[in-house]
Amino acid sequence: MKCLVAVLVFVVLAEGLKVKIPLQKHKSMRETLGEKGIKIPYQDPALKYYPEQFAGSASMYINNYADTTYFGAISIGTPPQSLQVLFDTGSSNLWVDSTYCNTQACNAHTKFDPQQSSTFSANGQSVYLPYGAGSLYGQLGYDTVNVGGIVVTNQEIGLSTQEPSNPFLAAKFDGILGLAYPGISAGGQTPVMDNMISQDLLNDDLFAFYLSRGGQQGSELSFGGVDNSMYQGQIYWTPVTSETYWQIGVQGFQINGQETSWCSQGCQSIVDTGTSSLTAPSQFMGNIMQAIGAQQSQYGMYMVDCSQINNLPTLSFVISGTAFPLPPSAYIEQQNQNGYQFCSVNINPTYLPSQNGQPLWIFGDVFLREYYSVYDRTNNQVGFASAV
Repeated sequence: MKCLVAVLVFVVLAEGLKVKIPLQKHKSMRETLGEKGIKIPYQDPALKYYPEQFAGSASMYINNYADTTYFGAISIGTPPQSLQVLFDTGSSNLWVDSTYCNTQACNAHTKFDPQQSSTFSANGQSVYLPYGAGSLYGQLGYDTVNVGGIVVTNQEIGLSTQEPSNPFLAAKFDGILGLAYPGISAGGQTPVMDNMISQDLLNDDLFAFYLSRGGQQGSELSFGGVDNSMYQGQIYWTPVTSETYWQIGVQGFQINGQETSWCSQGCQSIVDTGTSSLTAPSQFMGNIMQAIGAQQSQYGMYMVDCSQINNLPTLSFVISGTAFPLPPSAYIEQQNQNGYQFCSVNINPTYLPSQNGQPLWIFGDVFLREYYSVYDRTNNQVGFASAV
């Protein structure tokens, strides 16, 4: 994957103000470590949605961040300290590296120093953040957070105290800003978005993502409204089925326009900017790979002949009566290593059980690069439109 610098635009519609913040899109932690000969074992991306597996009231599972690539800057404290964070619709907490932590991974990142902020206050509670290859530990506190010119006061923040080198040493971000519902927030923290709403900082209580394709600049996150220049046609809305993650219903799955029976009784999907791949229920993976004509390599990746990409099938999801196709260019990842080109299928399995009999998908960046996505807290719905 090529390294690139995109632009993340926060659109603050109050008084017509529009603020731009740079967003980095680098190689994922998994790719960076792989180039150094360090392999992170495959971890089910959906595990991060089940924090109840871990004891304690202040725990949050953050399993799949080894594959994330999109992140941008916020500032915390007075005077403001700038940090890079992953904007994640698949979690609800805000945590950052801090001066409380002196591990190698923490020292490789920008760290928030609460002693340098006149508006910081501690609350004395600790937080445990389990990770598949290690665990984060932190302390909770309150401070002012500036997100693209939106100033949120008294925001609770997790400050790291211990952080493992594998895989966080290779991470390009300094923390994570969760954008899911407060019901899944570890330690009862109020999410940043909920404080924006309660402090009446937004024209409309929604946000929207545009993720650029093909290594192009221009990725964008809008708070308080949508950016009409980032999509074409209309926005198609579908209700949230569980006010925890941004979870929606899927009524059908098609291969080259032919309906399969897999979601005839309904499927569920979590719309997650914190997961890079499209994640499919494990029971469907064999049939999907057979339809694509992919072969599994010795490293577990599914590979295709790069010269045949244009002949691969289009995969489509039917959501609230509308079909959303994914062409092969969306789900095939082309890479070059040591002068050798290879093409892998960016679809991974999840082995977790169905929800009320409905198989679970994850719409990660593979889906979200094709579709502008809008997250509406007022009406508890998600909207999709064709991205420009």
